[in-house]
Amino acid sequence: MMYKNLKIILLTVLALLLIPLVAMQFTNEVNWSLFDFIIAAVLLFGTGFVIDLVIGKTKNIKYRVAILILMVIAFILIWAELAVGVFGTPFSGS
Repeated sequence: MMYKNLKIILLTVLALLLIPLVAMQFTNEVNWSLFDFIIAAVLLFGTGFVIDLVIGKTKNIKYRVAILILMVIAFILIWAELAVGVFGTPFSGS
């Protein structure tokens, strides 16, 4: 079964998205729109799904670790760009 961890990934994404949702109830410092939640869900779920795919398909441990490190770095860079505009691209909204 190729997608055996799909439920775990989905529940993890939902749990992570609950953090800003709950924070929005207690402070005005967190102000996410529906679009922010959708983009975060797509980014988190996509990264989790690709990581699961890489773990399942890659047999060589060195390649697996290298690809996983690159995936995490790419995720962090995209998240940082969308959050604060580190690189100044039009995607940052600034």
